[in-house]
Amino acid sequence: MRLVGFTGGIASGKSTVSGLFKSAGVPVVDADVVARNVVQKGTGGWKKIVKTFGNDILLENGEIDRALLGQIVFSDPEKRELLNRLLASHMSCGIFWEILKLWVKGCTVITVDILLLFETKMDRWTNPVVVVWVDPKTHIERLMLKDGCSEEQAQSRISAQLALDWKKSEPDIVINNSGSVEDTKEQFREVLKQVSAPLTWKERMRSRDGFLSIVICTAAGVLLARICVIRNLGLD
Repeated sequence: MRLVGFTGGIASGKSTVSGLFKSAGVPVVDADVVARNVVQKGTGGWKKIVKTFGNDILLENGEIDRALLGQIVFSDPEKRELLNRLLASHMSCGIFWEILKLWVKGCTVITVDILLLFETKMDRWTNPVVVVWVDPKTHIERLMLKDGCSEEQAQSRISAQLALDWKKSEPDIVINNSGSVEDTKEQFREVLKQVSAPLTWKERMRSRDGFLSIVICTAAGVLLARICVIRNLGLD
């Protein structure tokens, strides 16, 4: 099984490229979806957040006001780090569970879409790593358009995350999303060829079929060994 690490920055176009993976038939484990699930009302993550940040962050229906919580943590690095620590174990389990379900289905290539891929060290478990990059000027303009915020607010939110230029220097593959959608799609077609290349033998062994082959071969080997022992002892 091949786990493709996939990340970018807020308003960098990560969701657009994630959609291209899905359209191409490559399943995507979306950390944002997992995050919404682990903080639903009554969950362990929900209880930790309410205990830490208080009932003021709840909507009338008891669900967490994600927009308000976002404002709080984006304006305070310490609170942002605290939130990440509170949800770290829940997020890891949620992502692992989604990967496991796809593994059981027999998927051999899975994209793991995580905004904080490098910050959480999840890049160690993925190969290759793909980063969606956008130039700083375009980045700010797109965030302002997306969220209707001021240039100062956009810059503050972007600065709260690991710099895209740093992320750009780390991965195996970079998609420059500064241009048109068609340009991004053209780059993606090349990326798809790379991530869809034949699996290495290690990746094949990690796949469901590879694992089953190991189990079957091991069981056959044990059975054959027992038969040989019985015959050598004259017990057959």
